[in-house]
Amino acid sequence: MSDFINSGWALYVAGITVAGLVFCIFILMVASKRTVMAADNTTGHIWDEDLREMNNPLPRWWMWLFVLTVVFAAIYLALYPGLGSNAGTLKWTSTGQWETEQQKAHATMAPVYAKFTAMKAEDLAKDAQAMGIGERLFVNNCAQCHGSDGRGSKGFPNLTDGDWLGGTGAEYIGKTITGGRIGMMPPMAAAVGGPEDVRNVANYVLSLSGGAHNNVAAELGKAKYAACGACHGADGKGNQALGAPNLTDKVWLHGWGENAIVAMVNAGKNNVMPAFEKRLSAEQIHVLSAYVWNLSQTTAVAAK
Repeated sequence: MSDFINSGWALYVAGITVAGLVFCIFILMVASKRTVMAADNTTGHIWDEDLREMNNPLPRWWMWLFVLTVVFAAIYLALYPGLGSNAGTLKWTSTGQWETEQQKAHATMAPVYAKFTAMKAEDLAKDAQAMGIGERLFVNNCAQCHGSDGRGSKGFPNLTDGDWLGGTGAEYIGKTITGGRIGMMPPMAAAVGGPEDVRNVANYVLSLSGGAHNNVAAELGKAKYAACGACHGADGKGNQALGAPNLTDKVWLHGWGENAIVAMVNAGKNNVMPAFEKRLSAEQIHVLSAYVWNLSQTTAVAAK
């Protein structure tokens, strides 16, 4: 695989590109020459007894149009990247264009965000303009995982139910959006015991939230649950400081039921939310945090 990042490949690509343009001109020159093939100006090919292929030269307008396309290609390759690793005289890059557009957008929106900076989440939630901007930011950056309505899906938290793993409030939401978050549960099968012990613990966990379970297995798994209590608490109500979920409510992020819990205990889980500090400005994150906070209120604050 190292050959694909060798500098020689850039020269190879550039050579093939230039050779292609030269070949196009060569073919055009060959096709433009009139070669006498027969006294009646035909190629000598006849179909269906009377259909003759004529030996007429290419129209000059077509030839010059073709020449213009080759000239345009040559100028384009001189200005923009296209010849291997050559950056072009304009030094254009897609990243640079994106950054320029982002700077223009931020400059345009700066006066709008300025009035939101000092406002608290509760106040932003009452501002129709702020919530409109927050909604667009959410749809463009968060909806891919959490859904356009914020209700999430398997493996992606529901942002409307008030069940928060690592903290609560708009400030916590802002920190999470800014720096991202990593949630990790290690495999616990060895600490719990054998396969039967894992199933017993799974039934005990189900009993904590009042879910359907095997009473006998749950009773047997109660003592083994001690290995899980270090994070989830002896009462199963979790620990926000550790990001350990509450096992007594009926919110299941990675699936519900005995098999889902057994799989979690056996294999553990790593969940990652990416950081948006390089994608969104601090002002945008402030407004977005207020929007997400408002989604989780029992009765969303009405924007006026």
